[in-house]
Amino acid sequence: MELRPHIDRFARRFAEVEAALSDPKAFDQPQRAQELSREYARLKDLVATGRDFVHAEAELAENRALLAAESTDSELAVMAAEEVARLEKEVARLAGAVRRGILPPEPTDSRNTILEIRAGAGGSESALFAADLHRMYTRYAETQRWKVEIMDSSYSDLGGLKEVICSVTGTDVYKRLKYESGVHRVQRVPATEAQGRIHTSTCTVAVLPEAEEVDLVIKDEDLEISRCRASGPGGQGVNTTDSAVQILHKPSGLIVKCADERSQHKNKASAMKVLRSRLLERKVAEENAKYAAQRKDQVGTGERNERIRTYNFPQNRVTDHRIELTLYNLPAIIEGDLDAVIDPLMADDLEKKMAALNL
Repeated sequence: MELRPHIDRFARRFAEVEAALSDPKAFDQPQRAQELSREYARLKDLVATGRDFVHAEAELAENRALLAAESTDSELAVMAAEEVARLEKEVARLAGAVRRGILPPEPTDSRNTILEIRAGAGGSESALFAADLHRMYTRYAETQRWKVEIMDSSYSDLGGLKEVICSVTGTDVYKRLKYESGVHRVQRVPATEAQGRIHTSTCTVAVLPEAEEVDLVIKDEDLEISRCRASGPGGQGVNTTDSAVQILHKPSGLIVKCADERSQHKNKASAMKVLRSRLLERKVAEENAKYAAQRKDQVGTGERNERIRTYNFPQNRVTDHRIELTLYNLPAIIEGDLDAVIDPLMADDLEKKMAALNL
C-alpha cells in the first residue's frame, strides 16, 4: 500500500485546520472549535509520523544499497546490515501508525468514559473478582495518566464489589478501554475453598463513551428524580444525609443511582452523566443494528452476553477469545499491564476496518 499520497493529504488538511484555528471567529462556536482542536492535535502527530516514515524509508534504501555494494565481510557491510535490521522495524512501526491515521477516527474515541463493573455468576467470588478488575483498571489508568472517580458502588460482605460505576477522564480513554466491554471469566481457587477446587466466576464490564449535550436531548418531563439516604461505606456525612439521587428515564425505563458524593447536586450531576452515556450507547447500538450486520461482533455495540476473556490463575494464563490471544503473564495483567492485551485488539480492529474499506 502506497502511503505517500496519504501523508501528503495529512499535511494539506493540517494546514487547513491550522488556518481555521487562527481565525478568532472559529471560537464563536465552542463545539466546532473543540472539534477543530482535536483534529489539529491528531493531524499534528500524523504529519510528524509521516515525516519520520519518509525519512526512515529513505535511510533504509540507502543502507540496502550500501549493503549490496560492499563485500559481506567488510566492517561497513556489517554496520549497514545492522542499520537495515533496525530501520526495517522502524519503518514497519511508522507505517502502522500512518495506516491507522488513514481511517477517520471514531467520534467517541477522544471522549471520557463511564466504566461499569458488575459481579455476575459465582456469588462472593464473583464480587471479589469485580474488585480485582476495578483495581486492574485503576492501576492501568494511573499508567496512562487518567483520572478515575467512583460515582456509585455497592460492596459485598467479604470486601468484594457487587457493582461499581466510575468516571474515567484523560486522553484517548474510550479509544483504548472500549475493547473491555463484555463478560470476563475467572478460574481460580477461592480463599474460602477448603478442598482446593477451582471455581469459575464471571463479571460484566461495560465501557460507555461519555455523552455530550449535542448527542441527545433529555426532556425534564421524561425524568423522575428521587432522593434518599446513602448506605454502605462512605463516612458519616454520606450516611446521615439524604444525598443519594436516583433518576428514572421514563421513555427507556433506565434507572441510574449515584450516592458516593456528600452533595446532592454532585450526585445528581453524576447520575445525569451516567444516564446520558447509557442512552447514547443504546442509540448507537440501535443505529448499528439497522445497517451494519457485519459489525455485530465489534466491541461496544451493547451485545455483552458473550464471554470475551478468561483469567486462569492456576495456569497463569489470560486468553482473549475474540482474537484467540493467549498470554502467560496473568499477574502483570491483573496488576494493570493491559497494553499487552489492548494493543493486539486495536491492531485486529484496524485490520478489519482496513479490509472493509479495501485498503
